[in-house]
Amino acid sequence: MAAKRKRKYVGTAGWSIPAQYKDALPEGRSHLERYSQRLRAVEINSSFYRHHQPQTYRRWSSTVPADFRFSVKVPRTLTHSGELLLDAPILDRFVDEIRDLGAKLGVILVQLPPKLEFDERASHALFEALRRRTNAQVVCEPRHPSWGSARVDRLLAKWRVARVAADPAPWPGAGEPGGARRLAYFRLHGQPRKYYSDYDESSLASLRAQVSAALKRAAEVWVIFDNTALGHALGNALSVSEAMRLGIPRKRRGSAAPARPQG
Repeated sequence: MAAKRKRKYVGTAGWSIPAQYKDALPEGRSHLERYSQRLRAVEINSSFYRHHQPQTYRRWSSTVPADFRFSVKVPRTLTHSGELLLDAPILDRFVDEIRDLGAKLGVILVQLPPKLEFDERASHALFEALRRRTNAQVVCEPRHPSWGSARVDRLLAKWRVARVAADPAPWPGAGEPGGARRLAYFRLHGQPRKYYSDYDESSLASLRAQVSAALKRAAEVWVIFDNTALGHALGNALSVSEAMRLGIPRKRRGSAAPARPQG
């Protein structure tokens, strides 16, 4: 029996097209249509700040190719009030809205504020409620060091929630995927200056080595660049996507530690 094909998705947080890359993408009726002709995934971050109408998600879904996938961030009213809150009406509304992405809904992203410490009861309640409402893949990006334990990983795995591999890592080990093992999700915010710094080729080669290692255990790997402030995210995503498509070798074993990006 043939081995099941591993899936790789590379994209950015949002689909704006910075001026320096306007000629790197094909023509199209919208930025999303142009973007989706070169990259296979995108994160919808605007859902963190406000609700969107179901028809908006439906329109976005109809704009992109069949193999394109969206990651959608849950509303901040569930995660950024100082504690995890199980607000059933808000969660119901969010899940109903994103359902209109159809088969192109790839991942639901739960990002937590840096000050939010791990609370087992609240975490259990939120992820259980989310699981009752959707079978979509779920990934969590905690940013407080109290989430960096085997106990947390077991809870996340129980609810089929992957933990983001973040750069920069908020604690030692947070740069590697955790939680549920089927999905590996890398979010790269830029360093040394978050959201601003570019990643040089050495750093991107190290990232490709991480992705290759993650694919040995995960069925699906996502790489999302969030260093959008100066437009570097799109360039980094295009570079990594093209290298993976062409099968450019990753860095040799023993040299996989990320190099210092250019600030």
